[in-house]
Parts: sequence; C-alpha cells; structure tokens
Amino acid sequence: MSRLLEKIRLIIHDPALRKRLLFVLGAFVLFRILATIPIPGVDTARLESFFSSSEFLGLLNIFSGGGLSNLSIIMLGVGPYITASIIMQLLTIMFPRLKALYQEEGEAGRRKFAQYSRLLTVPLAALQGFGFLSILARQQVILELSSFDLVINVILITAGSMLLMWIGELISEFGIGNGVSLLIFAGIVAGLPGQLSQLLFTFDRAQIPLYLAFVAAAALIVLGVVVITEAERPIPVTYAKRVRGMRMYGGISTYLPIRVNQAGVIPIIFALSILLFPQMIFNFLAGVDSDIFKTVSRVILSIMGNQWFYSIAYFALVFVFTYFYTAVTFDPDVIATNLQKNGAFIPGVRPGQPTSGHIAKILTRLTLVGALFLGLIAVLPLLMRTFTGIAALSIGGTALLIVVSVVLDLVKKIDAQVSIREY
Repeated sequence: MSRLLEKIRLIIHDPALRKRLLFVLGAFVLFRILATIPIPGVDTARLESFFSSSEFLGLLNIFSGGGLSNLSIIMLGVGPYITASIIMQLLTIMFPRLKALYQEEGEAGRRKFAQYSRLLTVPLAALQGFGFLSILARQQVILELSSFDLVINVILITAGSMLLMWIGELISEFGIGNGVSLLIFAGIVAGLPGQLSQLLFTFDRAQIPLYLAFVAAAALIVLGVVVITEAERPIPVTYAKRVRGMRMYGGISTYLPIRVNQAGVIPIIFALSILLFPQMIFNFLAGVDSDIFKTVSRVILSIMGNQWFYSIAYFALVFVFTYFYTAVTFDPDVIATNLQKNGAFIPGVRPGQPTSGHIAKILTRLTLVGALFLGLIAVLPLLMRTFTGIAALSIGGTALLIVVSVVLDLVKKIDAQVSIREY
C-alpha cells in the first residue's frame, strides 16, 4: 500500500509525468466536444429508433467513441484509420520491400509506413462517409441531400475522422499509451452512464438471474484478460564471457520474456473492423436501383445477420489476426540475430537458425493459447445474447474486453514512466 501511495505522490509531483496525463485528459475533453457536434439535418427521434434496432451500428458506435450515435462530425471515429492500418499490415505479406520498411529500417521506416496508412485513411473515410450518408438518407434519418450538400458533408466527415486520427497520434507522442486505443476507451466509458440509467429504468426483477450471470461473466472476463495479458514464458539466455582490454564482460544469465498474448486487444479491433466494413458496403448496395445488387446484398446481409455465422466468423477472425499481428510485430529471426550479435545464446540451442526455430516453436504454442482465449471471450457475449435475448450483452462484452486491455496497457506505461523517474 505504501508503495502505491509513493507512486501516486510521484505522479502528482513530477512535472513531466503530470503534463503527459493532463495532455491525455485535455485530448479526451476535446474528443467529447467534437462528438457532440452533429452534421446538419439530423432527425433525432428517427436516429434513436434506428440505432436501437441495429446491433451493427451499436458495434460500430464503439469505434466512433459514441460519435456515431448522434451523427457528429467524427461519426466515423478511428474506424477508417484502423481499416487502413489493417490493409497496410496485410500488404507487408505481399510486398517484401514494405515489410523491410516496417521492420528493418528503424524509426524512419516506421514513420514512412505510418504516413502511407494516413494517406490511405482519406479515401477510406470518404467512402465510408458517403456510404453512411446514403444509408441514413434512405432510412430518412437525415434529410434528403442535394449533390452539393452531400459532397460538403462527406468532406466534413472525412476531415473529422482525420482530425480524430491526429488527436490519437498526439496522445501517443505527447501523452501516455496508445492514442487510438485510448480514444476508443474514452468513447466506451463516456457511454456507461447512459447505459446504466437505461438499465435502471428497464429493470425487470424476473431477469435478476440473467443480470447476475452477466456480472459473473464480466468478472471472469476481467480476471481472464488480466491473467492472460500478464502471463509470459521466460526463455533462459546466457551471455558469453568476453575480454576487452583489462576487463571481462558477460557471463551472466537472464531470460527472454515471451508473452502469451503478444497482440493485446488489437485482434479484437481488427476482427470487428473486417466484420463491420462489408456490412456497411452491402447495406449501401441494398438501396441501389438494381435487382442483382439488391438480391446479392439481401442474401449476404441475411447470412451475416445469422447469430451463429457471425459468432463463428468473429472467433475465426480474432484467432487468425492474433497469429497475424504476432507474426508482424515479433520476428524470431531478428531476435536470434540480435542475440548472436551480442554474444548471447539459449542454453542447449545453437545460435542462428536453430535459435530462431526454438523461439518460433515456443511463440506458436503460446500464441495458440492467447488466440483461443481472445476468440472465446470475444464470442462469449454473443452466445449469451443468443440464449438470453438481451441485445446489450453482445456490445457490452466487446467493450469490456477493450476497456480492460487498454487500462492494463495504460497502467503498465505509467508504471514504466514512474520507474524511470525513480532511478
């Protein structure tokens, strides 16, 4: 307890750390202000009814940080930027030069890679903005727009999405934690008071066992996320003795920590983006004046609307993206090369390729556990919704998973900053 109080005191009295935290809070305030500025011509009553009947929009509202629920200028949130990042990560598999830029060219290469993601965000945001406005106009949620007004609104929404992306990057640079994840976290937390008040007004004593079951499941999810996020497999590493001049270096033993879940909450965000983007496209095509487009869109939307298909697809995407993101961010060949350059080796394993294969084998097994766990807790709320009929559970479970993971990451980064200042 005294250790915790000492860290809190250090956070309060350290000017640099306090400045970082205040910057994050200021960005949150600006984000919430932007989320309350609606685009012109919104029918509030129809909008509320439209959202209450659509689980798709409820999930998408998570990425907009609540901005979509009132059709604000940041209604797309960081969704286009996340989609652009996914596309760029996938392209690293197809183009070795792009992979080298991301993994081997240091900070300058990563900055250039990030710039490509930003440029790709612009057309994606414009496409998604046009699709949403067309769908909402067809549902009479917003007034029918002229061509000029439609172009202006698309530009406004695209600019709002780019502004939010910029705020997220500023948080990552001048604040603490991952800015994009923190903005999603802030949007989820901002919506909690409204959800709690709605639950109180619609409270049904007959469903008390269901509410208790949901609370128990939420507690288990929180516990599971904490345990899996903190779990790691240490690989022993020994540094060979080296003589330089009159002094001897090395000869010490340490370990290389391999996390069970290297990807964190990123696979969940990636999977939701992949699931939501086709639904938006086919919702738009369903209103096109063509029998072929209408028929195809209706069939695909019907398939994707099936709860069991959605759950299986969600689980599969989370599982695949866990392996994919781990492979992109953690390269055993690079680790083995760095160990060899620094005169380190794993006892019982030869340096070079055997070391890389040994690390890759351990990583594959650990990632299997992390991927299965993430996939299970991602679809568990959807399964609960299927058996209970409470629509809020499918959204609440995903939101809870994101919130817990982001909080854990933020606490660890704050702890790292405190440790640096202590030493």
